[in-house]
Amino acid sequence: MAQRYGGKFSPGGTGNDRTPAPPKGPFDGARRTRAGGRVNLLFLAPLPLAWAAFTTGPTGLILNLGALGTLLLAAWLTREGLIAQEAYEARKVARRPAFPRKITGSLLTGIGLAVAGFAASAGDMLAPMAYGVVGTILHALAFGPDPLKDKGAEGIDTFQTDRVARAVDEAEKHLAAMTDAMLRAGDRQMMARLERFQVVARDLFRTVENDPRDLTAARKYLSVYLLGARDATIKFADIWSRSRDTQARADYESLLTDLEQNFAARTQKLLLDDRSDLTVEIEVLRERLDREGVHPRE
Repeated sequence: MAQRYGGKFSPGGTGNDRTPAPPKGPFDGARRTRAGGRVNLLFLAPLPLAWAAFTTGPTGLILNLGALGTLLLAAWLTREGLIAQEAYEARKVARRPAFPRKITGSLLTGIGLAVAGFAASAGDMLAPMAYGVVGTILHALAFGPDPLKDKGAEGIDTFQTDRVARAVDEAEKHLAAMTDAMLRAGDRQMMARLERFQVVARDLFRTVENDPRDLTAARKYLSVYLLGARDATIKFADIWSRSRDTQARADYESLLTDLEQNFAARTQKLLLDDRSDLTVEIEVLRERLDREGVHPRE
């Protein structure tokens, strides 16, 4: 009689036979950024105005250069707005951007097109106004508005969420400084190793954002430990770029391993604490229902 085989590498294994989950890679959950492609075209499209500015009279010079600057500013605001929106969408709990960059970019695009149209139309007002209105509408349709409301903050103390947001922003600055230093070192393998640690660190960030009460337990990891890791990365980058010291490389890689394990352990501890809190809430609710004589039907 045929029997199903089960073992270490079989699906649905249990206990010690279960295959451990593979570690997350640096591109786990990554999505293609929208701050490219079409946005880059916005920087290229108004460049012919520079030629037009120096082939016309003084009035045309002023108008065309003004239109060029306005359109380039609109392109920059649009790109920054897309980056801010991606950061907003990546978090389960997020505050809306303080400044509506994409909406402002749409308005500036319309103004820039209107000014460029006025410079080319020799005093006609109807065509420039049409260019401005159509340009504003098309830009808004192509890139959409900025997030206009907070996400996932219903019923959460805004003071706590603000504290978490500041702590996470500071931690992200440390990670960015580590990336910059590693780029200076020019070691691709260590860059990939650093990115794996950053994935684990951001898992901790997201856990704290989901429950701001965890900030106290994780504050050392978001500030003291990441600050030390940043300083160690900068020092390693300086040593490696000068002398290619293999011992320094091994020591730094060992440091990243220790940090990754500790950050992962802290994240799991916070998740277990959250689960324990949920279990307590469920038990308290069941006891209250039992005291009031409310029982589930058989």
